[in-house]
Amino acid sequence: MSIRHFLTLLDMTPAELQGIIERASKLKQMRNNGEIYEPLKNRVLAMIFEKASTRTRVSFESGMAQFGGHAMFLSPRDTQLGRGEPVEDSARVISSMVDAVMIRTFSHEVVETFAAYSKVPVINALTDDFHPCQLLADMQTFNELRGSIKGKTVTWVGDGNNMCNSYINAARQFDFKLSVACPPDFAPNEELVQQNADRVSVFNNPEEAVSGAHLVCTDVWASMGQEDEQRQRERQFRGYQVTPALMDLAADDALFMHCLPAHRGEEISEDMMDDPRCVAFHQAENRLHAQKALLEFLLIGPR
Repeated sequence: MSIRHFLTLLDMTPAELQGIIERASKLKQMRNNGEIYEPLKNRVLAMIFEKASTRTRVSFESGMAQFGGHAMFLSPRDTQLGRGEPVEDSARVISSMVDAVMIRTFSHEVVETFAAYSKVPVINALTDDFHPCQLLADMQTFNELRGSIKGKTVTWVGDGNNMCNSYINAARQFDFKLSVACPPDFAPNEELVQQNADRVSVFNNPEEAVSGAHLVCTDVWASMGQEDEQRQRERQFRGYQVTPALMDLAADDALFMHCLPAHRGEEISEDMMDDPRCVAFHQAENRLHAQKALLEFLLIGPR
């Protein structure tokens, strides 16, 4: 059987993605019921972090432990990858000793190259271009609270970043409409938008984009590595803050999601995280369950 990687949502079929998020909810129920399920006993996940993270590390490490396996944390100081060794060589060596590799880094090309030379499944845990693991958790959350997202309208407010690019892929794979509200200079990947022009619309007016939406999402205005642009971005994104008043323009049963960490008073108002429509913490917990389902799929197969 050929090795399956998860570098973007497009690496799975729509049916496989739906199966993973449904399985994630089942695994969540099993854990909440105290059921011991250890399908990855004696399996090892290498976790390569060139970008720091709270939720990504905790969710993958906890998931492997709950599955009876082991997760190995590797920072840039711990590997030759951070000392100039070619990615191809690191991939050959690391993948010969573990059962799967998770990479959180800057360049998407790094995970693509690593996967091309890896003997085991490679998971993109975030690059500057895409964040597919977060989208699994987001789709699981919507599915649990509102049912199928197929045919719904989702609005992204803010920077056309890696999360926004992954929402464009999600619109294609989960069959929903996506409205993106961003300042003119911060639009998402133009090629991606054009490839999905039948379901993706870009606006400069957040109120127009949010109107009637079933799900509203945002992210920080300055992502990791963009800290020196913080003040400039605060000026450029003025007017793109998600507030309860903006949410009032969405559908009556609309949900609000944020991949966290949230900067209250910037991309969201001080009171938005406490609004009953906000499901950011439900969404954050689902990183654990969605990634467990992903690991099970890649290492064992569909369940």
